[in-house]
Amino acid sequence: MLNNKVIMIHAKQYGESGPALVIIHGLFGNADNWHSIAQSLAEHFTVYCLDLPNHGKSSALEEASYPKMASAILAWANSTQLSSFSLLGHSMGGKVAMQMAAMAKPNQVKKLIIADISPVDYQPGHTDIFKGLKAIDQADLQSRKQADTLLSQFEPSLPIRQFLLKNLTKTDKGLSLVLSLDNIANSYATILQKPEITTPIDTPTLFIKGGKSNYIVADYQNAIMALFPNAEFKMIPDTGHWLHAEKPAVFTGLVKRFLSK
Repeated sequence: MLNNKVIMIHAKQYGESGPALVIIHGLFGNADNWHSIAQSLAEHFTVYCLDLPNHGKSSALEEASYPKMASAILAWANSTQLSSFSLLGHSMGGKVAMQMAAMAKPNQVKKLIIADISPVDYQPGHTDIFKGLKAIDQADLQSRKQADTLLSQFEPSLPIRQFLLKNLTKTDKGLSLVLSLDNIANSYATILQKPEITTPIDTPTLFIKGGKSNYIVADYQNAIMALFPNAEFKMIPDTGHWLHAEKPAVFTGLVKRFLSK
């Protein structure tokens, strides 16, 4: 419970046998982004793909700090009676996963997989995306093609636009975004910051880097090892920040091997 208000976390479950694995998407994502990977992993694990607060079908959260988001997911885990689980988080979801590992009960988080993010402060890089999503939010749109045309004025990359437009849902009045956009925008400065972790985390941790991405660079290794002394690193060549979408088979293979060790 946060500020006397329960934050509802929406989850999709894949599989019913094997150890629990909780997957947390990144900024502007949702649980559905991980559908195909979750299906592949469900052969060996019971997989839960979550919507973060302000995303998908989960509750809105005004001040979306990492401790508040982590608390909401830990409360969900307790209500689901998940006494222990592994965590996989991408980008902002990776920072939430780090924060959860710091706040969880001893041995509650068995293993940690962080996809293309470091426990450091980042510079703003989503200004035009915010403008584009705001334009979509305020427009009367009847088709995804209309939405894409509008968004293309702010974001030139088709794959990134396709990713963002997965937040569109049909309503009686047309298409609308399943994002609490104002809350995300107001929390953006906090989202760019590193998680609030004060003591090292012994949980076995795998950091997976996109070869072309600058979200994990050599300069950040000291910061990572100071907080995660039990960390190891893998790189997927010829991938950017959305490494799991660009090379899903390679990514899933790394996840399976690390969790099965």
